[in-house]
Amino acid sequence: MSTTALDTVLGKAVTILRAFTANDRVLPLAELVRRTGLPKGTVHRIAGDLVEHRLLDKTQQGYRLSGGLFELGLLASAERTLSEVAMPFLQDLYERTHETVHLGVREGEEVVYIAKIGGHRQARTPSRAGGRMPMHCTALGKVLLANSGPELIASVLSKPLERRTAHTIIAPGVLRSQLDRALETGVAFEREESSDGLLCIAAPILENDGRTPIAAISITGPVGRFRPEMQQTALRATASALSSTLVRRRFSS
Repeated sequence: MSTTALDTVLGKAVTILRAFTANDRVLPLAELVRRTGLPKGTVHRIAGDLVEHRLLDKTQQGYRLSGGLFELGLLASAERTLSEVAMPFLQDLYERTHETVHLGVREGEEVVYIAKIGGHRQARTPSRAGGRMPMHCTALGKVLLANSGPELIASVLSKPLERRTAHTIIAPGVLRSQLDRALETGVAFEREESSDGLLCIAAPILENDGRTPIAAISITGPVGRFRPEMQQTALRATASALSSTLVRRRFSS
C-alpha cells in the first residue's frame, strides 16, 4: 500500500474517531456518516477495522469508543509524565482549597485539560480530562498565552474571539491588557467567560528559564462562594514547586 493511500485511510479513520464528542455514548452508523461526510460504505468498512483493532466497539445501537483508545492514551509519555509528577501537587492544592483543580497544556491555540480534581461539592464545569477549550476565555489559556511569546499572541488576537457567554472577552485590546497583567503578576483570571457562574485563577508552570510555559494549573469555583484573589499565594507557590520538580526530573533523567 502506498504512503498516499495509507494516509488517506488513516485520515478517514481519525475523522470517524473524532466524530465522537464527550456527550456521545453510542453513535449509529447513519450519524457517523452524517458527521464525517464520508460515504456509508467507507464508514462501515473503516469502522469495522477500528472494531477489530479495539478502537471502537460495535453494539446493537451502533458504535462507541473502545477501551483500546484509553490504553493508547495512557502511553502518551509526555502527558503521562506530566500528570504523574503533577498529581501530588494538584491533590495538595485541592486539599487547601476544596475547589476544582485543573492541569492543562497548550496545543495550537487551545487548552487541553490533562487532569481535573474535584470533590463532592465541585462546581459544574465544562472542562474534562482530554477536553479542549479556547485560550482566550479560560484562565489556563490566558496564562499560557501570556507566557507564549508575541507571535502566538498576535495570531490569537488577529482572529475573531468566540463569545462563549455574555462575559467572554471578545475585544482584542481588553484581552491584551489582561495578558500583560498576567505576565506581570504571574496569574490570570476568568470571570464567567467560559461558563456562566464560574470563576477561575491560573498560574503557569515554567521551564528553568522562567519564561517558557510547560503547562498551567488553575483553581475553579462558583460565583458567590469562590474568591479567586484569595488563592494567589497558594497557587503561585504550587506552580513554582511543580516547575522546579519537573525541571529537576528532566535534568536527572
